[in-house]
Amino acid sequence: MLDWLLDSDPSIRWQVLRDLTDAPAEEVRAERARVATEGWGARLLALQGTDGQWDGGTFFPVPYDGSEPGQPWTATTYSLLLLRDLGLDPGSEEARAAVRQVRENSRWEEGGQPFFDGEVEPCINGKAVALGAYFGENVDGIVQRLLGEQLADGGWNCEAERGSVRSSFATTINVLEGLLEHERATGGTPESIAARRRGEEYLLDRALLRRKSTGELVDPDWLQFSYPTRWFYDALRGLDYFREACSQDAHLQDADLQDTGGPPDTRLAEAIGLLRSKRQPDGTWLLENTHPGRIHFAMEDGDGRPSRWNTLRALRVLRWYDGGPEL
Repeated sequence: MLDWLLDSDPSIRWQVLRDLTDAPAEEVRAERARVATEGWGARLLALQGTDGQWDGGTFFPVPYDGSEPGQPWTATTYSLLLLRDLGLDPGSEEARAAVRQVRENSRWEEGGQPFFDGEVEPCINGKAVALGAYFGENVDGIVQRLLGEQLADGGWNCEAERGSVRSSFATTINVLEGLLEHERATGGTPESIAARRRGEEYLLDRALLRRKSTGELVDPDWLQFSYPTRWFYDALRGLDYFREACSQDAHLQDADLQDTGGPPDTRLAEAIGLLRSKRQPDGTWLLENTHPGRIHFAMEDGDGRPSRWNTLRALRVLRWYDGGPEL
């Protein structure tokens, strides 16, 4: 299994070395550095236009008339999100040059705001926070806006401006990922840490899958694992988030900043059981629910086929959840 995962792009190899093999840090760093110059990372960087954007736009490509199937995933926001997923070193010359062009040129379609000032939808702003924090940009203003938009049930919803008082799993996971990235980059604030924890409780109270009021499954699509996840929610995305959040909580505990840590929350058990059930006889997990739309290039063989990305993500979740180094 490890050989199959390592026989891949540098963006997968360095994460396998870090998360599944406990390779020496210098070996992980050397492999990660290749993301900027080889494979998918280099290919994606080369697609940045002379206008500083990907496919001519910030959230949507230009031109785009809405007539094509699905949502296009080729504009600046989703291209940067993919580079973050690939693990492009934010300190590399290539990353700094690319992000500088975005900072200077990219404006949100909603109101013409500079990219790292964010716009109005919390789902999109969660992504902007994650990107800004990862690539070393100041996104404190967007964080403050998100803290003021948290709903009474603990989550967030892009429909709140149209009157919704119930949170959305999809909006909430995007905001949580942003707040977590910001916390790792800056240490966060007591307010942002508390907001992150309330958002996590929103998901945990629903076992990552169910309505709190009735216990019914919210959406059967959440049982299908996609990659890239785009703006969508599914159980594997939720589990991978909690794996990362647990690491941050352990850091806070080590620094005596919070009384946190301990074993994974028992409310993750159903989602973990789902994850285990989807392991194939050969040890892989499949790509199941690709979100349609324009892409720069394919990284896997399509739905119903073994997925290196989902297998990597699933194995590191289980390694964390089971509390040991064995796969």
